[in-house]
Amino acid sequence: MKPLTIIYWTRAVLGMVAALICVSLSIIAEMSFFTGLSIAMLFYILTYYILKPWFIAKVEKPSKVFMTGIGAYFFTWIVSWILFFTLWYTPA
Repeated sequence: MKPLTIIYWTRAVLGMVAALICVSLSIIAEMSFFTGLSIAMLFYILTYYILKPWFIAKVEKPSKVFMTGIGAYFFTWIVSWILFFTLWYTPA
């Protein structure tokens, strides 16, 4: 696989992980949408610093490591957060 493809799919999966973290934190303490968004953005920036050493030499521009998968990450995060939140709080 190409390095940018790996980054893209890694970020898409990590969007789902960030959503699980947000739902877990909302179970423990009441959390607003903006707090969840802040956590998701912080988690995204953290992924940049984790992926940067591995892929910086393999892409043509260093900014590609930061920008690749940003849409997939946040779209996966919001959809997963809504799904997990609904599954947790819907009465049986």
